[in-house]
Amino acid sequence: MTNHSETTGSSENGDIPGPAKPGRAAPTPYDSPGEEHQVTLRTPAELADALPYLLGYRPEDSIVLVALRDRDGRGRFGGRARLGIPASADDWASAAGQLAHGLVTGSERRGVRPEQMVAYLCQEPGRGETGRQVMERLRPLAQRLRVECGALDVPVVEALCISDGRFWSYCCDDDACCPAQGVPMGLPGTSVLAAAATYAGIQVRGSLRELRARLLPLEGAAALEQTTALDAAAMTVVSRILDDAGRADVAEETLCLTRRVMRRLSEAPPVSGVPAEDLRDDQLLGHDEAAALILGLQDRTTRDRAAEWMEGDEAGPALRLWRALARRCVGPYGEHAAAPLTLAGWVAWSTGDELEAREALAMALGADPDYLFARLLHQACNEGLDPESIRRCLRAERGGRGGTEGGTSEGGTSGGDGQAGRPGQRAPGEPTPAPEAPPRRLRRPRSVASADGVLSRARAQGRGPRVKIVRPRTPAGGERPGAARTDRTRSRAPQKEATGREGICRGGTRRGEHGTEGGGERA
Repeated sequence: MTNHSETTGSSENGDIPGPAKPGRAAPTPYDSPGEEHQVTLRTPAELADALPYLLGYRPEDSIVLVALRDRDGRGRFGGRARLGIPASADDWASAAGQLAHGLVTGSERRGVRPEQMVAYLCQEPGRGETGRQVMERLRPLAQRLRVECGALDVPVVEALCISDGRFWSYCCDDDACCPAQGVPMGLPGTSVLAAAATYAGIQVRGSLRELRARLLPLEGAAALEQTTALDAAAMTVVSRILDDAGRADVAEETLCLTRRVMRRLSEAPPVSGVPAEDLRDDQLLGHDEAAALILGLQDRTTRDRAAEWMEGDEAGPALRLWRALARRCVGPYGEHAAAPLTLAGWVAWSTGDELEAREALAMALGADPDYLFARLLHQACNEGLDPESIRRCLRAERGGRGGTEGGTSEGGTSGGDGQAGRPGQRAPGEPTPAPEAPPRRLRRPRSVASADGVLSRARAQGRGPRVKIVRPRTPAGGERPGAARTDRTRSRAPQKEATGREGICRGGTRRGEHGTEGGGERA
């Protein structure tokens, strides 16, 4: 039904004295880091202009709800939620209900119930369609949003449709304010709000389509060459991962190669523009290297150790590498992208980029809906939890291996010369402190810790095997290695992951915790 969803925390980007009348947003202060700077939003035009700054990007094909809450007689922007507009109108009612209910209940969990809503419908015209026709076609969806929010006792005070460079209000019937032909949107970056956002350091990242393009698989000749390299690597790597002794060797080879490539990326000269940056990184990563890394990261233990490159000077090169590997998961190896996409989402979230984190994690779940690490991280990021609890766990695991395994040899961008005294990392001989009393939502860390839940659940339920991976495709006229495959995987590439013997945090699982289908994890 939807292509993406998110519910952010109550980012306090502004106030709206309320209750506001339909079509009229009352004055709204706009928060910025440090000193508060106020911007007054008085019209639907100013609300339409504010949308990219509320989300941090320009939404496309999207239903967006923005919560308003009262504070000293003044409304204040609260949580935001977005869903893709379902292609079928039959799904609109359920999409509207899902979005409204999710935003209201999510806000209530944070102790701030919305009192009003502003709704946005963003969609560009199809072939032969005008913006006004888009607005009329989506009118039933806007009405469903108003009904669903009203049923939750949270009225929609303004509903806007943005299409073809214009906007229309579903609430305002004043022709002087909101004419039937729509109102042209202002040029990006020219409004008072844009100036205030720039001053406050708030950046609009373009569209989600542009962000996803950095993570989508390559096409053309490069994709064919990468597929050939993956086929060749899989013939040997998969059988080694399936062997207990061989898996440890593959893990060390994967991590050593990762360090070399990260160093190479960090030393590369800078270029201007996102497409040029991605092209430079692709040219620095050979097809054989990418194949070895993609297959090696299907082992959960290896992937968990790779997740330790999450902060400081290591985070930038690591994120660039995970993006590049996601682009190399081409053709029948598309499901393998779950590992690098999850790592990219984790590093982005760890470094404060929640937008890219949510997109990368959503794409990881698209590649493999059962990928537990991605599911738990996506949930935690959407709930506005602090990633520091996960970072502490990863630092403890890294420090616990000592200088020979995790502290110095995995130094990422400095040629493996990092010291255990790096900020945030314990010395090899320093004892690991006892875990603190866990909070209700995030035990050390409970539902968002790592991908060790697959192994933990397998042990708890007494089922095996420890390693789940499908053998590589058989070349024409050749014999496949290993045991027989099932019908479901007969024509597929190696499946996505091998389960390592231990993950980031050891512990059991509790099915259905925090609303996840696969169960939350408890250390």
